[in-house]
Parts: sequence; structure tokens; C-alpha cells
Amino acid sequence: MINTKNYSYGFAFLLLLISKVTIGQQKHADYTQEIPAVSVKFQMKAIPGGKFKMGSEKSESGHKPDEGPIHEVTVSPFWMSTKEVTWDMYELFVYQDFDQTKSLGVDAITRPSKPYLDMTFGMGKEGHPAVGMTQYNALQFCKWLYTRTGIFYRLPTEAEWEYACRAGTTTAYSFGSDTNQVKDYAWLRSNSMEKTHPVGGKKPNPWGLFDMHGNVAEWTLDQYLPDYSKLEKYSIDPIAKPEKLYPHSVRGGSFEDEASGLRSAARRGSDPNWKRIDPQIPKSNWWFPEAPFVGIRLVRPFIVPSKQEIEEFYNQKPIADY
Repeated sequence: MINTKNYSYGFAFLLLLISKVTIGQQKHADYTQEIPAVSVKFQMKAIPGGKFKMGSEKSESGHKPDEGPIHEVTVSPFWMSTKEVTWDMYELFVYQDFDQTKSLGVDAITRPSKPYLDMTFGMGKEGHPAVGMTQYNALQFCKWLYTRTGIFYRLPTEAEWEYACRAGTTTAYSFGSDTNQVKDYAWLRSNSMEKTHPVGGKKPNPWGLFDMHGNVAEWTLDQYLPDYSKLEKYSIDPIAKPEKLYPHSVRGGSFEDEASGLRSAARRGSDPNWKRIDPQIPKSNWWFPEAPFVGIRLVRPFIVPSKQEIEEFYNQKPIADY
């Protein structure tokens, strides 16, 4: 067990990563998750635990100061969705009219306010990644999914995300450092035509995960820190617990970015300007009307938190916007 008293950034979040609850005979293998009463399903990949060097060296082309200091991190095993969450699934959460199985209790879930504009931004819906949701919105989607499936899903930590993206590699990208190959693995500024594309259309990384580079950037659980100096000493399942609304960490780069923004170590923080055209006061807890480039990838921890821990995690109150 990790001594959580030594973690100034983990707090209760660590309980969701390294729980006291035993896992019995649970098998860590790839599986397909079906959602009851609908035809939507998604694939989950078993990611083995291990160690890796998080961040990038100053010598890496495109390196930025927030990618250091580079440090060794140990990550516990988990599952990660092979593809980004699509509108096909996300709309079941957003629009209650789409969800007819009230006997499952999903009608009691807090849902997003219906967006006042087309959140696909005309880029496409079927098979395309869902975009524009706040981190709180993404977490509530995970809660809805838990209610429907009985499985605890959440966003990845930054460490989990980078570990899975690298898939055992130490190069700038999971396929190497040759930017001429990026177009084979990612939708980015040079080939995207300024829009999202159906998930899984490019080559996967060595662990079978698609679109870890590009298409849409992906939320993590962490507060964005300008560097890793405060987390560097926390070598096992580190996380910067969010304590303020901005910025939260986003990974992977998107269809809008140049190749350097898609590197395995590249990171950015959320920005209140993503809600600049939101007419509401205070701003919505649910949508970023100017962030059609950020979406969701799911994680399921191998070690199962207790029901109380899960409820506490999902029922955190949103941090008030301004």
C-alpha cells in the first residue's frame, strides 16, 4: 500500500487508484463493454502496470518547459478504451429522451444542459469523437456509464495517459520520432481539413490504442501544473488533485495542432477563454462552446474502489465558474 499521508496532491483521489478493496479473481484482459438496452458498445484494452520516464528531454524536438523535469513513474495496471468516446454514446447521456431505460435509474442522473449550439460544429457525428464538454461534464458521463453498467469508469490521470500513449516507447511519438510518419497515426492540422474524423481511422500505437496522437485532445483527472517539480517525488500513481477550475490537464493534441503538439509528452491546460461566447452568468458547468478539439478517453482501474469511494468521487460538486 502507498502511504497517502505523504501525498500532498493525491488525497482521496488516490483511493480511486490504489484501493484497500481486494480484487479477488478478477482477470486483467481485453474486453468489450456493452451498454444495456442500446446497441452501443466499446472496447477496453488491458494496460499492464509498469515504470516509465514521464516527460521529455530538453533535446527532444518540440520540448516545452512544462514537460519536465523528466522523472520515473510507476503506474498500476488499468484498462483504457481503445478509442475516444463518440457522439453515438455520449448523446445517450446528454439527451434524456434518447435513454428509455428508466428502470435502471439513469433518469435520476444529473445531465448536461442541452447545448444552445451544434456542439459537433458541423464536423460530423456518427463515429466521430464527442467534443466540447467540460471536465465536470466528462466525469458526470462516467457516472452515467457506471449507473448503466455497474463498472467504475473515470478519466485517466496524466501519468496513466502518457504511460499508455508511449506503450513502452521512449521516443517523441509512440511510433518513433520521424514527423513524416505522424500522418499515418494521427489527424492533425496538415491532414485533418480542420475537423474531427471517425475514431480508429489511423494506425494504433503498439498497445492497440487509436488516436492517442491527434483527432481530439483528451481530458485527464489532473490539475495542470506548469512543471512536474511538485510531483516529481511522488513516483507511484501520481496525480495533481484538482482544487481550482482552471487549468485542468489535457493530453494528446488535436486536429487543430501541429505535429509537435501531438508528442507523447505534450500537454496543455484548459482555459476560461474556451467559454468566451457562453452568454450565461456564471458560465456553464457543462460546455466549452469554443473547444471543439477536446474529448474523452475512458479508464477503468484494475483495483476496484469501494462503493463509498466511488460515490464520493462521482458526487463531487462542480467548482463554480466565473
